[in-house]
Order: sequence, then C-alpha cells, then structure tokens
Amino acid sequence: MNHHAPSLHRSISISLLLLLVLLNLNPSHATPDITTVTIAAAIPTDEPQWKDPALFTSAILNSTNVYRQTHNASEVTWNQTLAEYASDYLDSKSGCLFAHSGGPYGENLAEGYPNATAAVEAWAAEESNYDYGKAEFTHETGHFTQLVWKKTTAVGCARRVCGESGWFLMCEYWPVGNMAGQFAQEVDRKESRGDVFEPSMLLLLTMWLLLWVGGIALLIG
Repeated sequence: MNHHAPSLHRSISISLLLLLVLLNLNPSHATPDITTVTIAAAIPTDEPQWKDPALFTSAILNSTNVYRQTHNASEVTWNQTLAEYASDYLDSKSGCLFAHSGGPYGENLAEGYPNATAAVEAWAAEESNYDYGKAEFTHETGHFTQLVWKKTTAVGCARRVCGESGWFLMCEYWPVGNMAGQFAQEVDRKESRGDVFEPSMLLLLTMWLLLWVGGIALLIG
C-alpha cells in the first residue's frame, strides 16, 4: 500500500493540471464586452457593404442567418417587397427624421455603423439584456428578438446616407416577430459549441480523470 501513495499523488497532480488546461480553453473566460451604443461617424463611409447592392444584401443575409442558426431559427431569405417598402419609407423622409414606420411588418433600425454586418451584430448583442425566464418584449432587446424570431422567414432592407451620422439602415421582417405571448417558443437560448466546457461538465470530467488515472496508478504501483 505504501508504494501506491506516491503514484496516487502524481495522478492527482496530473489531473489538476489537465483541469487547468481545460479551464483555459473555456471560451467564457475570453468573452469580449459588447456595446449596443451607436456612435455617429464623422463622415459617411464608402464601405462596399453600403455602396454595393449585392454586397449589402449578402451581408444582411449572412450575418442575420449566423445568429438565427445559433438560436435554432431557420434561415431567412431576401424579399424584394420588404426591401422596396423600406426604401420607399426612407425616400419619403427628409432631414434624416427617421423613426419606425408603423407598417405591417417587423422592423429593425440602426444608424451610424461602419457596415451592414456591424449593425446586425449590434442588434444581436442585445441578447445580453434579454431575460429568457420572463420571455417578453422590452425596448432594450426588441431588435434581437425580431432578428432570431423563429416564425420569421423573410427579410428586406434599405439604407440611406444620413448626414454626418453616416448610414441609416432599415430592415423589414415577415412574418412579424415580437408577438406578445409567443416569446418563450419563438426565441431560443443561444447554442454554443463551448457548452462542453461548462463548469459542471468540467467537474464531471475531472472526477473521471481522477478515477481513471488513480486506477492506472494502483495497477502499476
């Protein structure tokens, strides 16, 4: 029995070292702070995502569908009727006095972002303020919930230069999201490949390693 003790100590040390390695791999330890505050640009950007229609459309679809996928929502497709609605609304306003149109579609607005992808990312970042337990609409999270609303299948957007504030983005969605009483089934929690590194999983893995390495030490001791 005395021959087994040093081996067991070495086994525990090895297991603890493996635990430290796993903890360093945990993505939650390196999550950057994300802000949804829009900072107006001094000069409107010539970013291709704003200027080129094809790049604009693909940027909206790609970034939107990335977030929808992580929340168990199907991909949306581009709808020209929705895009024309947004464009007509922006054309009807002057002096950059934009607000929600009050139309029949779901609607997200953004202003001052360097490109279309950044605007969608800001909407998605509102998830940090969303309470899945309450599962209800708030003004602080309404862009996010519309973005990942499961029943929504189509999106169409338009953009306009808005003075020194840069580009103003308007996206329309159909079917409409943010319907009262439906948030629990329409807005799923984010799925992450990093979930395997949750503390509970790390504890179970460490216990298994201790038993396994300790057993090996007993056999060879």
